[in-house]
Amino acid sequence: MKKTIIIHGIHCRSCEELIKDALLKAGINKIDFKGNKATLFFDEKKTGFSRIKRIIKKEGYDVK
Repeated sequence: MKKTIIIHGIHCRSCEELIKDALLKAGINKIDFKGNKATLFFDEKKTGFSRIKRIIKKEGYDVK
């Protein structure tokens, strides 16, 4: 599945890397950032969107 989300609180490349590392460990296949937007590629059967949101929030960011 491909889903684009808005992540509030991203200020720099380090923020992107922190989120990316956490999501890749959780089974997300690929993440593309463009500013505060992130396009996620993932298998819904392995990782649901609610889990993705929890992971991002755990890192200190808000998801819309």
